[in-house]
Amino acid sequence: MEMGRNLHRCLIVGVLIALLLPAMECLSAEKTFLNETKEQRDERMTWWREARFGMFIHWGLYAVPAGQWEGKEIGGISEWIMNSAQIPIPEYETLTKQFNPVKFNAEQWVRMAKRAGMKYIVITSKHHDGFCLWDSKVSEYDVMDATPFKRDILKELSDACKKAGIKFCFYHSIMDWHHPDAQGPHWPTYNTDEKKNPNFSRYVEEYMKPQLKELVTNYGPLGVLWFDGEWIPEWNEEFGTETYYFVRSLQPDIIINNRVGKGRQGMEGTTQEGFFGGDYGTPEQEIPATGLPGVDWETCMTMNDSWGFKENDHNWKSTEELIHNLVDIASKGGNYLLNVGPTAEGLIPSESVARLRDIGRWIRFNGESIYGTSASPFRNLGWGRCTQKALPDGKTRLYLHVFDWPSDGRLVVGGLDNKVLTAFVLVEGKDSSLPIKREGNDVIIEVASKAPDSIDTVVAVDIEGSAVVIEPPDISGTADIFIDTMAVTLKSDIKGSQIRYTLDGSEPTSASPLYNEPIQLSETTTVQAQLFREDKAISHISQRAFKKVQPREPEDVEGLSPSLRYEYYEGEWDELPDFDSLENQADGTAEGFDISPRKSNERFGFRFSGYIKVARTGVYTFYLESDDGSKLFIGEQCIIDNDGLHGSNVESGMIALGEGAHPITVTFFQKTGGLNLELFYSGEGLEMQEVPPSALFH
Repeated sequence: MEMGRNLHRCLIVGVLIALLLPAMECLSAEKTFLNETKEQRDERMTWWREARFGMFIHWGLYAVPAGQWEGKEIGGISEWIMNSAQIPIPEYETLTKQFNPVKFNAEQWVRMAKRAGMKYIVITSKHHDGFCLWDSKVSEYDVMDATPFKRDILKELSDACKKAGIKFCFYHSIMDWHHPDAQGPHWPTYNTDEKKNPNFSRYVEEYMKPQLKELVTNYGPLGVLWFDGEWIPEWNEEFGTETYYFVRSLQPDIIINNRVGKGRQGMEGTTQEGFFGGDYGTPEQEIPATGLPGVDWETCMTMNDSWGFKENDHNWKSTEELIHNLVDIASKGGNYLLNVGPTAEGLIPSESVARLRDIGRWIRFNGESIYGTSASPFRNLGWGRCTQKALPDGKTRLYLHVFDWPSDGRLVVGGLDNKVLTAFVLVEGKDSSLPIKREGNDVIIEVASKAPDSIDTVVAVDIEGSAVVIEPPDISGTADIFIDTMAVTLKSDIKGSQIRYTLDGSEPTSASPLYNEPIQLSETTTVQAQLFREDKAISHISQRAFKKVQPREPEDVEGLSPSLRYEYYEGEWDELPDFDSLENQADGTAEGFDISPRKSNERFGFRFSGYIKVARTGVYTFYLESDDGSKLFIGEQCIIDNDGLHGSNVESGMIALGEGAHPITVTFFQKTGGLNLELFYSGEGLEMQEVPPSALFH
C-alpha cells in the first residue's frame, strides 16, 4: 500500500515536472537575458560594434505628398506633414490609394547599401502617422490591405538582406496619430501637454505589442529594434522597461535603442543617469564633440534636411562631409546610421545614390580603418582623426585619417609613446613603407607632397603594445572667469610622470613648481602645465587663461510683477531681425519663455524682456537651446549667440552676477522645421536646471 502511494506520488511529480519544464526553461532563459553579464552583453553587441555603418530608410505615405499639401509647400521634415499641415485622418488616409511603389526593388536597395559599405539596414516599419509597411493582422492600415501595391515590403527586404548578409532591423514609432487610443489632446499639433489619452494602455497591450510580436517573430532574426516617439506624455519609463523585456523575450539577442524608455536627453541622444535607456544612445543630426566614452552610441543623420522624401529639399551634404562624418564618428567609438528617403515610386533619390556610390568607392580601399575599430587614443590631432585595431602578437594598428594633408610632407603625430614599427599608406599596402623619425615628443612620418586621396588618405601605423599617448595635462577650473578666488586642478593619467606648472607666462621647466594640490588663484592668470619624467619634458604644454572679474551690479528696481513681457512678430528670416525696426503683431506677458501665443508654427519671432533674480553672487552659466535662432542678453551684454538656421542646438555663455535682479532679454525666430526655445542655467549653489518662472519678473 505504501509502495503504491509512493509510486503514485512519483507519477504525479513526474507529470508536474514534465508540465512545468518548458515554463522553467522559459523563465531560465528570461532570467538569463534580463540579468546578462557584461560578457553576455558584449557578445550580443559584438556585430553592431564592429559594423560602424548602417542605412536608415524613412518610407511611408508621406512620400506621396513629398512635402506639399493642397498646392502649398509645407515647412519642416516631410514625414511630419500630417502634423505640420494639420491633415485630418480621413484626408490623410486617401494617400493609401496613391501609394503604389511599382519601381521598388528590395534586392537593388540592399545591393546599394552593401556596395556603400553599410552592414545593417533600419527601415520604418511604422512611423508616427501609423501606416504599416507590412501585412499586419491587427490593422488594415497597412501596405497589403489599404494600398494597390499589396506586397509585404518588409518581407521582401528581409529576404534580400539575408541573401546579401546584411543585418535587417526595424524602426517602430511608439506614438501613433492614426490610432484613436494613442491620440492625445496634443494631436494633430504636437506639444508637451501633460494630459493623456485614458485608453493608451489599451493601445499598448492590444495594438502596439501585437504588432511588435509580428515584427519580431515573422521576419527571422533581427539586428535592432529602433524605437522613436517616446517623448509623448502617455509614455513612461514603466512602459519602456516592460516593452524592452517583452521584445527581448521574443528575441533575446536583439539590440534595442534607448528611445524605448524616457531617459533620452534631447537630440544629443544620451541617457540620463538612473534611467533604463535600452542598449545604446541615439544622437540625432549631431556628432558628440568628444564621443561618449564607455557608452555604445549611434548618430543618425540625413543626407539633406528631411528624413522622408521631400521633393524640394536640395540641401545635400557633400560626399566629403559624409565620409568625414563616418570617420569622425568611428574615431569616437560610435556608429553612423545614414538616411535615405525613397520616393513614392520606390526609388532612392539619385543624389543619395551618387553619394552612396562615392562612399562605397572610398570604403572599398579603406574599410579596415572603420570596421571593428575602436576610438582614437589621441585627444586632438589637428589634421584629421584616428581609429585603431588590435593586431596579433600584442601589436596595435593606428589608422591615421588625414583630412588636411601636410604640404611640407611631414605628418606630425604628437605624444605617441610607443615604438613605431612601420607606417604605410593603406591603399598602397605595406610595400609603400614610409620613413619615420622622432623629434622630441613627436613622431614624424614622411609622406608624399600630394595626398593620394583628397577627401581622406589613411596612413596605417603599426606600433608595439597598446597605444600610449602622452597628452598635455588637463587644466580644470569651475569656469574661465571668477570673482574672488579660483581653485585650479591639474591632472594626467600618464603613470610615472610629474606635472610642473607656471603662472607668470613662462614655459614650464624641470625647475618649475611641482603640482601636488589645487592651485589657488586670486588674480587674472594664465596657467601653463607640462609633463616631466626624470627632469625631461615628455609632453607638449597645455595652457588656460582664468580671468578675475567684478560681478554685474544688480538693478535697484521695485514693484516687479511675476512673468516676462513678450512681443510677437511675423516674417521670414534666415537670422534674427532687428525687432526694433518691425511692428509686432501681439504682445503680453508669459510665464517663462513660452512661445505658445504664436499664430503659426512657422515664420515668426519673439522678444522676451524683463528681469532675472539670482539668490547669490557668483558666476552663472546659461544654456540656450532653440530651433531656429536665438540670443540671450543680460543688460546690454550678449551672453549667448545661437543665431541662424539650424535644428535644435544648444549654446552656452557665462557671466558674473551680483545677488538681485538683472535685465534679461531673449530674442528668437522660427522659420521652418522643429520648434523649441528653452533657457537653462547653473551657478553658485545651483545645479543645472531650466530657468524657473519664479526667477523671472517684469
